[in-house]
Amino acid sequence: MLIIIAVMMQPAKTDDAASSFSGGASELFSKQKPRGFEAFMQKVTTVLGLVFFVLSLALVYISSH
Repeated sequence: MLIIIAVMMQPAKTDDAASSFSGGASELFSKQKPRGFEAFMQKVTTVLGLVFFVLSLALVYISSH
């Protein structure tokens, strides 16, 4: 549940219609580093994703033994 909230709280990366056609490929290689709230939310999302992955693997291991 927390990971869903963290993803939904991240600010939008693109606001123009042209980026929807290109898929945002131009921003894939941009050199701008996220700052402030955006950087914090990216770190929170990464940590929550890793916790979810580790817990999933642990539950599979526990249920199989």
